[in-house]
Amino acid sequence: NKVTVLLVSNTPEDSVRLRSIFQHTNWELLFARDAKEAGAMLKQRPIPVVLTAPQLGNGATWKDLLNSVPAGVQPRVIVTAPDLNDRLWAEVLNLGGYDVLMKPFDHSEVIRIVSLAWLNWRDEATA
Repeated sequence: NKVTVLLVSNTPEDSVRLRSIFQHTNWELLFARDAKEAGAMLKQRPIPVVLTAPQLGNGATWKDLLNSVPAGVQPRVIVTAPDLNDRLWAEVLNLGGYDVLMKPFDHSEVIRIVSLAWLNWRDEATA
């Protein structure tokens, strides 16, 4: 089973850094610039893990993305943030997100959190 991750961000540095981290894995990294594009991709096929910026442009936030996911096994949504913000972390967990990932992205932390999120998704999908 290949780990598929969707990055929802319009920040070029995010995609460059994640591409660099993912090149040492057999994981598939997909990109969407905004919530609308991501929502369309999530309707086309199951994507286990979504990394998303808190703000997605046009007034949309990570919560809009979470609400646009089709019924079924929900992707594990990980919100990226430039600083450890307890309020954001609590909000993400309370509203059904999976975790918060600090930026700039740390190689081992990205691998650890994405792996755990994927395993969590897979366990639900195969239950």
